[in-house]
Amino acid sequence: MSFKLTSKYLEELKDKLEVGSVVDVVENLQELHPADVAEILDELKINNVQSILAEYREEERADILVELDEDVRAKVLDETTGKDIAETLVDNLESDDAADIIGELDEQKKREVFTHIEDREQAQEIASLLTHAEDTAGALMATELIQVNENWMVLTCVKEMRKQAEDVDKVHAVYVVDDEGILLGSLSLKKLLTTSTKTPIRDIYEKKIQSVKTTTPDEEVAILMSKYDLFVIPVVDDLGALCGRITLDDVVDIIREEADRDYQLASGITEDVEAADKLIPQTRARLPWLVIGLFGGLIAATVISTNENKIAFIPQLAFFMPLIAAMGGNVGVQSSAIIVQALANQTFSGTILDKLVKELLIGLINGLICSTILFGASNLLGYSSKLATTVSIALFCVIIFASLFGTFIPLVLNRFKIDPAVATGPFITTINDILGLSIYFYIGKIVFGF
Repeated sequence: MSFKLTSKYLEELKDKLEVGSVVDVVENLQELHPADVAEILDELKINNVQSILAEYREEERADILVELDEDVRAKVLDETTGKDIAETLVDNLESDDAADIIGELDEQKKREVFTHIEDREQAQEIASLLTHAEDTAGALMATELIQVNENWMVLTCVKEMRKQAEDVDKVHAVYVVDDEGILLGSLSLKKLLTTSTKTPIRDIYEKKIQSVKTTTPDEEVAILMSKYDLFVIPVVDDLGALCGRITLDDVVDIIREEADRDYQLASGITEDVEAADKLIPQTRARLPWLVIGLFGGLIAATVISTNENKIAFIPQLAFFMPLIAAMGGNVGVQSSAIIVQALANQTFSGTILDKLVKELLIGLINGLICSTILFGASNLLGYSSKLATTVSIALFCVIIFASLFGTFIPLVLNRFKIDPAVATGPFITTINDILGLSIYFYIGKIVFGF
């Protein structure tokens, strides 16, 4: 049964902590998943977090630390000695999780932790993981895995797998390598169990296998695993030697972080921020696009002021200005969102021209329907036929333009290696407001003959 943190549950927990019932609190938390415990600890004071964690066994404490919010975990680790971190983390976590947490420490604390890791080979593996560039497969992978040699017989393979499995918490796959450690393929456990013990591994392993390099961006890893429905994927170096493996739970966080980042960019937030962040970081992240939007609004106001005589002559023109601006912005955001999603998922196919032609046809259909509805509604509301004609034609043109503009801009940004997600928010809306109003007044000039 899934756990849901409620304010009532949290208040009851805090009341128990106030009277010093830490042991009782931990007993209540024992049945919860480490992620649920971490969710609760994220809401408590740091001294209470420390007291609760101290009551857990090292293995359980390590699992909870991995799930904690980064800021809370940083406070916990800041008050924990390097010796305790080494004993808690390294012996109880997979190498990738241990490397991620150690990587968050300052240099002095890192050195202190490494000096207290008794298994020097294990320490070297973790240190090696820390050398990989951030946001790459090398930084994401774990080194614990099962590998067998293609020249082994099945009987030898089983014996070696038993030895290797002692250091691996979960066996996700069995990889086959040659004498140089080059990845050749994977071995099915079913074949291993149903094949004669004297059969060479080279005769039964699967040669077709998806893999990534240590330098592959983590976003590409996530896309590849999603595309081929992979639960685990091996990581190799430039020579093809097996280095580690990445499991699905590792990339879920990447997918979520990328989605959050794209959503923030689309909303006009230029930095990665969270609701719990302090005032200055949130202000700094929001301000740039607000300023751009401000100047865009000033330009739109200038467009309106230069057409003041037209509005004075036909005051009803002003009634439809918000509608024209809003429709242009909405259509542009819709078009750009579809393109950005296709680019992010690497499902975009065809040329820019093909996509623009398709969007032109969609814009024509949507524009015709919406402008027809607007024309009929304008007449029913008692506006003049000329005004109804003006706003209908303007809306038709604005929808077509916004469809093309919303498609073209993300593709251009992507071509120049700029994140196209920035095109789905204030940028598209602001530009379409300005150009939509310009088109509106120009159509009015033609119809009314100003």
